[in-house]
Parts: sequence; structure tokens; C-alpha cells
Amino acid sequence: MRSVIFYTAARVVIFLATAGVLALFGARGALLLLLALLISGVVSYVLLSGQRDRMSATVVSGARAQRERFQKSVTKEDA
Repeated sequence: MRSVIFYTAARVVIFLATAGVLALFGARGALLLLLALLISGVVSYVLLSGQRDRMSATVVSGARAQRERFQKSVTKEDA
């Protein structure tokens, strides 16, 4: 779960930093938001690839564990 929180926090920080730099260059309003989303998305894709892999592994293992618990409860009820 920590990896999910860390990845999300890193994405937010990158977005805010990008928006701040764009605001310094004069971008305002919807243009600022659109450019910040696009640029921060590309930067995050490059810089956070390892963290994204760790986060997805955490999410997949959590979903798998949840599915196994569900299957156990279903078979327990059927018995």
C-alpha cells in the first residue's frame, strides 16, 4: 500500500512543479492545466517507471489475495 501512496504523491508533486514552472512562463487557466497534465504525464512516465512497476505488483497481489479470500468464503458456504 505504501508504494501506491508514494507513486500517487510523486505524480502530484510532479504535476504541481510542472504547473508552477508553466505559470512562471505565463500560462494561465485551462491552457496551464492542459499543458501541466500533458508534460507531467510524460515526465512521470519516464521518471517513475520503476515505482509504477512496484505499485502495479502491489495492486495485482492485493487483488489476487482478495479473489482467493472470496473463493474460500464461497466454497466454505457451499460445504
